[in-house]
Parts: sequence; C-alpha cells; structure tokens
Amino acid sequence: MPELTVPVVEHAPAKINLALHVTGKRPDGYHLLESLVVFTEVGDRISVAEASHDAFEISGPFAQGLECDASNLVLRARDAFRAHTPCSKIRITLEKNLPIASGIGGGSSDAAATLRALARLTGKNDDLSPLAAKLGADVPMCLPRKPLIARGIGEIIEQISSFPRLWLVLVNPGVHVATPLVFKGLTDPNNASLPPMPAHPDFSSLVEWLRESRNDLQIPAEALAPQIITAMAAIASTQPAFARMSGSGATCFGLYPNQSAAERAAATIRARRPEWFVAATRTLP
Repeated sequence: MPELTVPVVEHAPAKINLALHVTGKRPDGYHLLESLVVFTEVGDRISVAEASHDAFEISGPFAQGLECDASNLVLRARDAFRAHTPCSKIRITLEKNLPIASGIGGGSSDAAATLRALARLTGKNDDLSPLAAKLGADVPMCLPRKPLIARGIGEIIEQISSFPRLWLVLVNPGVHVATPLVFKGLTDPNNASLPPMPAHPDFSSLVEWLRESRNDLQIPAEALAPQIITAMAAIASTQPAFARMSGSGATCFGLYPNQSAAERAAATIRARRPEWFVAATRTLP
C-alpha cells in the first residue's frame, strides 16, 4: 500500500523499574505504587504515515504472538488520538524488539510512541497525557522517556532533573508472567514508601540508595516463575554493581559502571544462554 507522506518514526524504549514499592490497595482493587523508572536506548520502533487506508503491521524478533486487532495498544492509541484529533487514514508499523509481557513496559511504551508519532505527523502540540491515561496506568509515564518517580497507580509523575546515565544489561529468560497473578501473590500490599533520594545522585550513591529500596513484586514473581531466579543468578555471576527484577517480571537487570563492563557481562550471559533475550544498553538522559 503506497504511503502518502514520509513516515514519522518514534523510539519506544524499554521502561525499567529500578525500584518498585507497593504501598497500599484502593477499594477498587488497584494497587498503589511508588517506583523509580528509567528508559533505555534499546526498545521497539513505531513508524506512522498517511496512507490510502488504515493498516497495521508488526515486524521484528518478537512479532510472533502479538495480535494486529483492536486489542493491541498501538491501535487503541491511534483510535484515542483520532477521537481527539481527526486525521486521515494511517499506516502504522511496529518493530517489536522487546520481549512481550516481560515487565519492561513494551506495550505501554509502544502506545506512548504512537501518540507522539501521530502528534508529529499531524502537527498537533496538545498535551497527550489525558489520552495516554485512557490507555493504561503506565502509558503517561512513557510519554516523556525521562527518569521519574511514579506514584498512585502510576498516574502521578515526578520527573527527576538530575540523574546519572546508567549502563545496564537486560536479561529475560523467555517466560511470561501474568501481572495480576503476581499482585495476587503479595502477602501484604501495605509496605514502606521509597526512601528519600539523594539530591544529585551519581552512580555510586544511586547504587547505595537502590540497596535500601525494593521490588515488592520480585518474590511473588519468582514463586510463579523460578526461571527469574536463574536469570538473577546469571547476572550475579558477572559481578554487577546491582541487580534486580524489573516491574512484575520476568526481565531482570544488572547495573555496571561502564559500557565495556556491561558488554562483557552481556556476552558472557548470551554465550551461556543463547535462547534468552540479553541486551547491553544505556539509559536515556
């Protein structure tokens, strides 16, 4: 199908929960969270262009298993944008480079990237946050792609102005973990808040802060998927400065002081577990 405009391309970075505290539960069943979130250079890619009729294609190493129907967050983002801003027929391509349902916000980041791309395509400078909020609690925090602390159910966002760029290795052992089951496995939803962050953290002070924090979902996720424990052990064998599971799993990460250390660690893990998703990457500024 011919495209009528030059495609607009947006990066949809992986979203990493460096810390995730579950601090309560609302009467409607939603859990209250406090999370330190960063975004990485590795991620999916969204391309949009005007076309003669609507189309949606998925490519990339993790395209298999994703549906091209109305349940996909990319199409939901397109429809939400179109309800707000009338636009022509759109061809959308999603290059799926991140594992599906892996605790690194792939679908939410894809939806946010779709909104940004459509705004650029149509020349609209409106605030996209209200549209993002209709698509899911994680979508608004994926719009800016900057380090932040998310609170509430994820809708209360505080961007962090001074934050170090980090080298890290992402490891996914190829298992899907259902987020509702992970939350169901929490023994207590009422846990302590994040500790106060250093005003201007560097790598060392951030690692020390992370050691005082938690991911309250890691233990219930490991009970559902012991492969997470195996992935954590693989990261630990490369002597990272810090390691943890992201989100509700099953992707885990290790932090390293520099690029060479991260790339060596990734190569070591990849050689031992070639069937896993392993990526050395850097956080976005």
